[in-house]
Amino acid sequence: MTQEKIYFVMPAYNEEANIRAVVEQWYPTVMRLRDQGADATLAIANDGSKDSTYAVLCELKTEYPHLEAIDKPNSGHGATVLYLYRHALAAGADYIFQTDSDGQTDPAEFDQLWDARAAYDLQVGHRNHREDGLSRVVVTKVLKGVVRLTFGVSVTDANTPFRLMRAEALRSLMEQIPDDFFLSNVALSAIAVKRGMRTRWLPITFKPRQGGVNSINLRRIFKIGRKAVGDFYRINKTLK
Repeated sequence: MTQEKIYFVMPAYNEEANIRAVVEQWYPTVMRLRDQGADATLAIANDGSKDSTYAVLCELKTEYPHLEAIDKPNSGHGATVLYLYRHALAAGADYIFQTDSDGQTDPAEFDQLWDARAAYDLQVGHRNHREDGLSRVVVTKVLKGVVRLTFGVSVTDANTPFRLMRAEALRSLMEQIPDDFFLSNVALSAIAVKRGMRTRWLPITFKPRQGGVNSINLRRIFKIGRKAVGDFYRINKTLK
């Protein structure tokens, strides 16, 4: 039986308050999969942080041998996610799991995705009980409306940073996404639904940010929504 290869990928920007705890939370899942016969790696990309995030990651590498610490210039969350997807695909991953490095997701909920991996191209968590503040809830609702308007499909929770993707499906989806695209996960979710891929949304818990600062405010929400309309219309045209 061929060994399955999975990359756990996380973007990190100014997460020195969280990054050690997040690695300690997720690394046991990596090791458990390795014990079960999978080739599992945790890859975290430091997106040009202004704090000691990358230095902490380098320290952790000596303790966690299957941790990859990547340093790159700042390009924003969406572009860094795309960078990590390309990195995992180039490494020969069969599956890619993406979450964020702020400690809001629960590793205990990963198995429900992994156990069903053969049945789906894309599995995404649905944040139905959220504890991360009103501004984030507003972002999700705005993006859901923008996706419906521009792509003509309904997506339960398009931007959740808790998703397991089959490599071939992800590679196909990324052909439609511009380089360094800001709302990459939203576009990937919408295209998958539009194409009729095997998709699944399942409820997950979503904890408050464990440390650091939430950069989202109402002014940014408006700018994100306005820019997304034009960007998504352009992507949708390529699908037709």
